[in-house]
Amino acid sequence: MRSFSLIFKQFSRSVLLVACFAFLGTQAHAQGDAAKGEALFKSKCTACHKVESEVVGPALGKLVTEETDDKYLTKWIQNNQALIAAKNPKAVAIFNQYQQKNMTIFADLSDGDVANILAYIRADWKAKSAAPAPGTATGAPAEEKGPSKILIFSLLGVIVIAFIIILVLNRVIATLERMLVKNQGALLVETAEGEAVEQVDKLAWLKKLARNKKFVFFVLICGTLFVGVWGFIGMWTTNVHQGYQPVQPIKFPHDLHAGAMQIDCQYCHSGAYKSKNASIPSLNVCMNCHKTVKTESPEIHKIYDALGYDPKTQKYDSTKSRPMQWIRIHNLPDLAYFNHSQHVKVGKIKCQTCHGPVQTMKEVYQYSPLTMKWCIQCHKRTAVDYKDNAYYTNLEQVHKLLKDGKTPTAALMGGIECGKCHY
Repeated sequence: MRSFSLIFKQFSRSVLLVACFAFLGTQAHAQGDAAKGEALFKSKCTACHKVESEVVGPALGKLVTEETDDKYLTKWIQNNQALIAAKNPKAVAIFNQYQQKNMTIFADLSDGDVANILAYIRADWKAKSAAPAPGTATGAPAEEKGPSKILIFSLLGVIVIAFIIILVLNRVIATLERMLVKNQGALLVETAEGEAVEQVDKLAWLKKLARNKKFVFFVLICGTLFVGVWGFIGMWTTNVHQGYQPVQPIKFPHDLHAGAMQIDCQYCHSGAYKSKNASIPSLNVCMNCHKTVKTESPEIHKIYDALGYDPKTQKYDSTKSRPMQWIRIHNLPDLAYFNHSQHVKVGKIKCQTCHGPVQTMKEVYQYSPLTMKWCIQCHKRTAVDYKDNAYYTNLEQVHKLLKDGKTPTAALMGGIECGKCHY
């Protein structure tokens, strides 16, 4: 008996030892760090491989999981061309399978790096293989079953009970309404069958309010104020287009050009500092950059079409050119005179003062109201920069204001005289 126990003990030790080696053998390829391997996989492998599907190279999930020889995989990843040159059967088979296309050599990857990559591929493939199919809890197709009879009868019972409750509540409500009508002295109307039916005057509360003189006076006052304010706002904002943002024939993002690229406004609107009008830039100004920049953009091709320009031959065809129909946004009435150069060059006013933060606008819109009141307020608060300006320094009024310690504003210098803007 003792010898049998010794034999069994030795046999169990052997079985445990073999099982342990088998377990270590199956887990040998899982010693890498999957988190580090994910970063390496995305930087080194994603150009040609995916875990679950074939791209330029094979799908790596199933391939790497079934391949248990990590030493071979390490040599293949680090220098596959050396294995092919050495006539390795596996390497030659893969090389011929993918039409003799050489894989990139990753000699910079250490054995540990390769182990991390393999660990990530196997972990990701295991997770994706174990994931259930969409719409099911276990991945198996859901069995279609109709509603049970118990559910149908239960729903019918709920509907019947609800119907009975509604009937009872209606009777209770009708009884309460009769009691309320009797207490308020309701009218009795006789029907064709000779039954007396109680009738309530639903407009009684409105007639009562109409007899209330204070309430009627309050309503008239509120109505008069509302109509007056509405009419005043309507007349005051007539021909004021603040917020006007038309759709232009070409989408020109000011936030990109004036904001991100920091292109000066006067590069395109060159007339602002030397002319009455700021001027709309010609398409030739656009071509200074877009003859080579963003040539694939459909918006840029609208410029090419308007100029009759062929980007392939880089030649212009004047017979195909046509004017670009820009839509004007800022438009003063004809009775108002405004000179851009006087404000930009002499007054040194920034474009954003009137046109708003154009450097942040995707599409330009009218930022300011451009009313006479708005202009006068600007003239009252804007100080005149009289330094190094012969016109202002020679004005006697400026000297008097400076002697009195006052700030010479545009309004004090005649900036609100009618003839300054209206002629």
